[in-house]
Amino acid sequence: MCQAEVSLGLNSPDPLVREAHVMAHDYIAYVIGGRATHPRSRGAAALRHAGDELLLRFPIFFRRWPRVFRDVSETTAWPTLMALLDQHFFPPPAAGRRPELAWSAVLSVYVLAGQMALHCRERGMLGVLPQLQEAVGAYVERVVCPEIRDRGGWSGFVTRFGPKADLENQVRSACCWALLLLAASILSYSLWKRMA
Repeated sequence: MCQAEVSLGLNSPDPLVREAHVMAHDYIAYVIGGRATHPRSRGAAALRHAGDELLLRFPIFFRRWPRVFRDVSETTAWPTLMALLDQHFFPPPAAGRRPELAWSAVLSVYVLAGQMALHCRERGMLGVLPQLQEAVGAYVERVVCPEIRDRGGWSGFVTRFGPKADLENQVRSACCWALLLLAASILSYSLWKRMA
């Protein structure tokens, strides 16, 4: 039985858990369906942005996954993904103490799930996609959520990976506000001079 079947998932009363599932559902739908829909949350928007940036900056890393997924079938897709996640991103602690969770590892969980979803879509295994969404959400709920509960929840992820205004836009915005302030000052001074 898939662990995702036990979870409340998108209906969880815990906002931290619900966000984990929203991000899983949104990201996999985004990866396989294109860019037409809007993100379902701030965390989902940050995940989309960071996932796109990661794929653009490090495409060589993602070239190996088709070989790893080569023998995956509809019945082995989610167990294979869960095994890969456990093995690569969250290995058992060496000295009985788990190392601090890095946001990049959390990003990798979702991006790898997206790559598995793409593989399944390309092979015509569309029936497994909802199961992958649920399994990834449940995995993040089980492994990640307990670690981030005391770190402010998903806000750290959004801050780390959300789109940032680039320097050019910041300068342009500052110049526009300065010009607007200058124009208002000149207009005020002109009106004051006329009245005096």
